Amino acid sequence: MSKKSSSKSKCGKSHVEFVQRRFHGALLDSSWQNNEQVTITVRADSAPDIVQHLYYRRGGWLSVVVGNDERPINGKYALYYVLSMEESDPCIVVVRSEVDPDPGTFPSVAARVPACMWGEREVRDMFGLTPIGLPDPRRLVLPDDWPEGLYPLRKDAMDYRHRPNTTSDLENYEFLNDAPEGSTTTIPMGPLHITSDEPGHFRLFVEGEHIVDADYRMFYVHRGMEKVAESRLTYDGVPFLADRICGICGFAHSVAYSESVENAMGIEVPARAQVIRSIMLEVERLHSHLLNLGLVCHFTGFDTGFMHFFRIREKAMDLAELLTGARKTYGMNLIGGVRRDVLAEQKLQTVQTLHELRDDVSHLLEALLATANFEQRTAGIGILDKQVARDWSPVGPTIRGSGFARDTRFDHPFDGYKLLTDKAPRTYDGCDAKSRTLVRVDEFFDSIDMIEFWLDNAPSGPILNESWTYEPYHFGVGFTEAPRGEDLHWSMTGDNQKCYRWRAKASTYSNWPVLRSMLRGNTIADAAVVIGSIDPCYSCTDRVTIVDIKKRKQKVLSKQEFEDGCRKRDFNELVVR
Repeated sequence: MSKKSSSKSKCGKSHVEFVQRRFHGALLDSSWQNNEQVTITVRADSAPDIVQHLYYRRGGWLSVVVGNDERPINGKYALYYVLSMEESDPCIVVVRSEVDPDPGTFPSVAARVPACMWGEREVRDMFGLTPIGLPDPRRLVLPDDWPEGLYPLRKDAMDYRHRPNTTSDLENYEFLNDAPEGSTTTIPMGPLHITSDEPGHFRLFVEGEHIVDADYRMFYVHRGMEKVAESRLTYDGVPFLADRICGICGFAHSVAYSESVENAMGIEVPARAQVIRSIMLEVERLHSHLLNLGLVCHFTGFDTGFMHFFRIREKAMDLAELLTGARKTYGMNLIGGVRRDVLAEQKLQTVQTLHELRDDVSHLLEALLATANFEQRTAGIGILDKQVARDWSPVGPTIRGSGFARDTRFDHPFDGYKLLTDKAPRTYDGCDAKSRTLVRVDEFFDSIDMIEFWLDNAPSGPILNESWTYEPYHFGVGFTEAPRGEDLHWSMTGDNQKCYRWRAKASTYSNWPVLRSMLRGNTIADAAVVIGSIDPCYSCTDRVTIVDIKKRKQKVLSKQEFEDGCRKRDFNELVVR
């Protein structure tokens, strides 16, 4: 089911040989999706040991856990543990195991590698497979009142229009608190709160003003993109849906999906198209980092800086419009390349705008970093311990602010990043909110340098390769370094030009699990700063649809109508009849 590379210079051979030598009889098959990606199929009972050894002893980090209903293909479910190998023999290693439908159980890897926790909880929710020994048995994705026995991503479970009836209006999710019983006071934050325009339910367990423990519940926004892609779209329509996963880093998702199919099918993307993709990825980073720096100003009481950063952010969005025709949701990517070239006059205007951005942000940062509030509200706040980071595999500025030089652009160079020779990940060792902010500051100026380099050194030639043949049941991994960290997409093509399975992992999905540790030891007033320091995106982590379209009628609601509907928990009277 994978496209084997024909090149002799394949990365990952040492990892395959290690598994074969160390775990005699456990390795059932190995196949390369391209020269940098290898999938090894192992016995399910050996998967925990193999993933643990690759993770802790051979420099691996977990990118995502993917579940797949392959019963129509081979009669079984399959699990894919995607590991980014970042020390010797860097590559992507995917550990695959099969799960029999009866009894539908598998040994938990999360008991050995905590980073697998969310992935295995999601597999249980969405496929009904039970991880034996899973340390945290709570639901992750599905609502607490979701009917038993209904698993949305099974091929025979439900179509995208199905919405189970609500059984309870009461929250019955169990929030964890490791403090002695009765020793703390509970402070709820959310699901809707002033620190974010997206829903997340936080519980702070405090003694006085100090946070002793914390827990949180995500996945309140259910859009069902994976289900829609598998049910309704052809494989080449998904890039435009991936563009809409996030309002900031949608282009990164679109690139990651497109490259997952390209890697699965062995499609060679023209060099010029690769550079254009990289330029737009960095334009997106400019936009995102300016937004986050503005929010840092807001959270630390420097609202003048907040307004100026958002003013300057408009130039980054103007730059995106210049190059793509849209300020956001660019619709640029096609399987095999991009839709638009960068013309000579666009290049000149881009260079001019980059010079303005560099000057404007340099002056504004001088003011921010000299503000006493910034140092007092970020230094030593929201500590991400290095061992916690190693166990849970966070990404982006969140982990680079704790001293780990993890950056997909340099760990696994792709597209235009393969042309860079003088760039390296930006890191700080403070492990706090200040360090995470300074990483973004440095990366902002690095992005400008990269874009200028590519504009001067972009190769000529076509921007789209259409000379290839579609083949079903091939899978591959695509990845990008979005502004918040690694976005990774795993996809499998299906028959009738369909996407058989698409797993879109946003960077925030990797960063949420460490937040509990980061909140401990701070004050209630620090909570917004700590949460904001990971630059979270709530809705881009969500999975299953609860949208009812049976009436085939719609109406655009005003802000007041929407608020009224939320208060009454009833939108029926607002819908056109």
